Amino acid sequence: MEKLKKTSRVLLGVSLVLMLLCGIVVHMIQTNWGKVDMQELTIETDHGYTMSAYLFVPETATTENPAPAVVVSHGYLNNKEMTDANYVELARRGFVVLSVDQPNHGDSDVTSDFFVLQPDGVYQGVLTVSRLPFVDKTRIGVTGHSMGSWSVNAAILADNMNETPLISAALIHCNDPLYQDDAGNFANPYGNRDVAVVSAIYDEFFGTSVGQDGTPLASPYFMESDTAQVFLNFGNTPSEVRTNDTVYHEDIDGKDTIRAIYRLPIIHPWSHFSARSEKHICDFFTEALGAPNAIPGSSQVWQWKEAFNFIGLIGFVLFLCSFTTLLVHTPTFASLKADEEALPVSVKDSKGKTWFWLSLVAGALFGSLVYLPLVTLGNSMAVAQGESMGLGLWSTCCGLFTILCMVVSYNVYGKKSGMDLNKLGVKMPINKICLTILLALIVVTVGFGLVFVEDYFFYADFRLWTLAIKAFELPILRYLPYVLLFFTYYIAVSIATNCFNYNTIGGKANAVICAIFSAIPALVLPWIQYITYYTKNHLLWAQTSMSAPNYPMFVLWLFPVVLILFGTTLISRYIYRSTKNPYIAGIINALIVGIITITNTCSIVP
Repeated sequence: MEKLKKTSRVLLGVSLVLMLLCGIVVHMIQTNWGKVDMQELTIETDHGYTMSAYLFVPETATTENPAPAVVVSHGYLNNKEMTDANYVELARRGFVVLSVDQPNHGDSDVTSDFFVLQPDGVYQGVLTVSRLPFVDKTRIGVTGHSMGSWSVNAAILADNMNETPLISAALIHCNDPLYQDDAGNFANPYGNRDVAVVSAIYDEFFGTSVGQDGTPLASPYFMESDTAQVFLNFGNTPSEVRTNDTVYHEDIDGKDTIRAIYRLPIIHPWSHFSARSEKHICDFFTEALGAPNAIPGSSQVWQWKEAFNFIGLIGFVLFLCSFTTLLVHTPTFASLKADEEALPVSVKDSKGKTWFWLSLVAGALFGSLVYLPLVTLGNSMAVAQGESMGLGLWSTCCGLFTILCMVVSYNVYGKKSGMDLNKLGVKMPINKICLTILLALIVVTVGFGLVFVEDYFFYADFRLWTLAIKAFELPILRYLPYVLLFFTYYIAVSIATNCFNYNTIGGKANAVICAIFSAIPALVLPWIQYITYYTKNHLLWAQTSMSAPNYPMFVLWLFPVVLILFGTTLISRYIYRSTKNPYIAGIINALIVGIITITNTCSIVP
């Protein structure tokens, strides 16, 4: 036990150093080593709702020397922090950058008119930067990933109503460009603005078309569609087949105007994490608006920000493990400390090995089979957060199945082999349960307190791609009831991992084996989906109509879940070794994962 305590002291120090290092380096990269001023704004929009945004102002942008500006937007179920590659790279090139939280996302207002206001975010951002004295109002660009480009297209249409348009250039990122008027005729709604498209060849949602026989075609066939060809022909009936990765010029109203489509062999969500996508974005705005600090698009530093965000994430996980372990060595929580370190149980008979592997396989198989039906059900409910409800229902059902497996295993095998639920920590008195809950609440509160410190001093958080532990505004706590849906699973899997499956099978890799099987549903379903897409040029689980379940989106939700399921299993094992209490880690994991879920999605008024 003393060894675990000493190790935890070291890990606590390491965790704090890693989180501090994350904040310092991320802040320096985001501010281009002090050459860019970064601040968070709350914008009162023209439609009455408030919108949160990051504003980046290079030191070269002044009232005497106004700079070009770019408004950037995230996609559906994301937030402004997801556009970090855009705002880091554009700001260091001298652009004023405004990165917005779309309505009902991030820290922006949750409105009852989301489906009316959802396209409005980018244009409200344009109006905001156009009122800044250090912005050149003749050089304002817009871009957004996925849903963000719906907002870009809506901004173009709104801007067309102005006598003097504000938007000079637009980049459509993983969405379709406009190519028709309201009557369905070929048209050029972009006028003489420079416009380009960054398109994923294996996009799950956009770039679709219809074959000559009426067969729906996915994104690999996008360049053959009217959408692409009419756009590249500036709204005219195509006179020639135009190709991707070529910049086309035409004189529109006396101005040399650009159209281009850049195609990358990637999937939809990877594009906002892609160096190749970012290169095209930087090069396009440099050409269209003129970058005050001309840097080749291939020269990028945002990856270092992501790397140190991940280092901070590792530090956060180490903090949960070490801080919890050290708390049980304090007088207040001393009764939760085990008398001796929990050690693996020796499995000598074939029945024990069979039950070990059978339970892991059964759990993985059940989680894989019920995932799509359950998240579809949750997402179809009239609730404020469909993603939280869907993932929560899946977690609850998987937790109930895990409990069923443990009950059967105990009664058929465990009881006969001398399994003692009291010694293993499955059964405990009410006073320990109360202390367990208190301890878990303290750990989570202090943990997120550090996240808020990181955000306050450095505008940093802990993330990797679509997995993010971020600060949030207090109104988000109204969605805490969704967090309860995660308790059954994370408590059940902690009991299963530590009280039933902590044995000599696999040796020191026993915990890793349990973690891998926990993550299998989140691994297998995307594999099946994308192997099919890459080999057949169509998705196995596609959305057949706008009213049909959005299976591609539901599969994408699993990307961060892989790391979550794997990591939480290892966290539970570490904490169990010094406590022989599976509930501590179960509650901590459920709270952390639940808060991650409700703070990184879209909220609506049902």
